[in-house]
Amino acid sequence: MLSYSSYILLGLAALSVTCHAVSNYPGVFGIPGNPAVDGPRGPPGFLAAQLYNAVSNLQHQLLQLEAVLALNGKIRKVGNKIFASNGKKADFASALRTCEEFGGTLATPMNEEENKAIMDFAKQYNQYVFLGIREGDTPGQFKYINGMPLTYSNWYQHQPDGKGKEKCVEMYTVGTWNDRNCKVQRLTVCEF
Repeated sequence: MLSYSSYILLGLAALSVTCHAVSNYPGVFGIPGNPAVDGPRGPPGFLAAQLYNAVSNLQHQLLQLEAVLALNGKIRKVGNKIFASNGKKADFASALRTCEEFGGTLATPMNEEENKAIMDFAKQYNQYVFLGIREGDTPGQFKYINGMPLTYSNWYQHQPDGKGKEKCVEMYTVGTWNDRNCKVQRLTVCEF
């Protein structure tokens, strides 16, 4: 069975091919063109209406897939982000690679609501979760994996305390954070 991300990529690819086809036939799709160059025009907007219906159908199918995955506890949607887990544990590098293979990255909470969504996975699987946060060059200064400084944090009391020896960040099942060795196995939760 294809993953949720795979369905999205397939849908976007189909839309891209269809849009490319539309741009190659001006005048036929209700797009202005030169009949002498482009040939006779078809009914105004006929294929544009078909394209609209195809896109609407794809949107409906994606919403249905999202609802099924949410119902099964596989995804959580918060704002413009979708968090998903395969329920498997991995070290930090492997977890990040898994997320990137599907077009995402490790879950990175930017506010309390996103933190809670990730915590729900930690509770569901009763496992600590790696976050998309790492210690920078200066011990004790943590950044998002894209290099940007943290704008939100939820450290457990007296954390971080690794002083440069614990470069990764895990989330406890209660939603608070701890700095941790990157080689331990933690639940993989991705964001898209």
